[in-house]
Amino acid sequence: MAMMNMVKALNRALHDEMLRDPDVVVLGEDVGVDEGVFRVTEGLLKKFGVQRVLDTPLAEAAIVGMSIGMAIYGLKPVCEIQFAGFCYLDYDQLESHAARIRNRTRGRFHCQMVLRTPYGGGIRAIEHHSESREAIYAHTPGLKMVIPSGPRNARALLLSAIRDPDPVLFFEPAAIYRAFREEVPDEEETLPLGTAQVVQVGGDVTLIAYGAMMRPTVEAAAVLAAEDGVHADVIDLLSLYPMDTDTITASVKKTGRAVVVHEAPRTCGIGAEVVARLVESAFLYLEAPVRRLTGFDIPFPYFAREQAYLPNAARIARAVRETLRF
Repeated sequence: MAMMNMVKALNRALHDEMLRDPDVVVLGEDVGVDEGVFRVTEGLLKKFGVQRVLDTPLAEAAIVGMSIGMAIYGLKPVCEIQFAGFCYLDYDQLESHAARIRNRTRGRFHCQMVLRTPYGGGIRAIEHHSESREAIYAHTPGLKMVIPSGPRNARALLLSAIRDPDPVLFFEPAAIYRAFREEVPDEEETLPLGTAQVVQVGGDVTLIAYGAMMRPTVEAAAVLAAEDGVHADVIDLLSLYPMDTDTITASVKKTGRAVVVHEAPRTCGIGAEVVARLVESAFLYLEAPVRRLTGFDIPFPYFAREQAYLPNAARIARAVRETLRF
């Protein structure tokens, strides 16, 4: 197994899938000659040429519109939007066309495409570079929404996303692109979309998170075990839509308590959906209200204040202690 950061793992997934399937193409701003703003597409133009790695104009709606056309034609485009804060410009294409093609044509056509984009805070970026608006896309019927939390599952999920017959939004937490390395198997590995992972097993409380928030959540679980003797189930959602209700329900039926963590704003966020599903499926097992620990309902702050906005291990541990005291 090779030790890789998330950038290298994603690059390997793209390389291997393009090698395996000649219908896979990559397109976006600066993905070719400049090899991507974060270098995820490094080496692809040199390996596969301009017919399969396309530098596009700075026009997000056109990038997604081209991808939809390619997908209907039979190709498997993987388009890159440089930052998730620029996806507002292409939302009409996603909502009005990508998400509806299968239904509109009564199954005659489908839209096998992936939209990759970095998202989230913690990189000291300027405005429109740190948003977490994943709930918008998870709420859109016809789109799938995937967020990896580390190099190994990033590679496995991207392979599955490219092979999925439906349009998949693949949000990559920019804060952990190069934050750490993991062993990534030499052989091909995929993960089914719509399946969460139990990262750590415990019986006292369930912690549910995704993306960059997995690291402080796991850190908080370690602190709670060491200082309070509290052992948590830690669950990585991985797919926001479809969401793995069975895994989170089984955990909460065991522990009776849950805390959901995400960096996106609180109101109508993914945490609210998780709480609703747990109330529907595990209400009689709950010993305390399900707690949400999230970002705030404000525009993402500039870099001098971003760490005060983002959930951290101390805030997560405090929320768990309050839940346990209920």
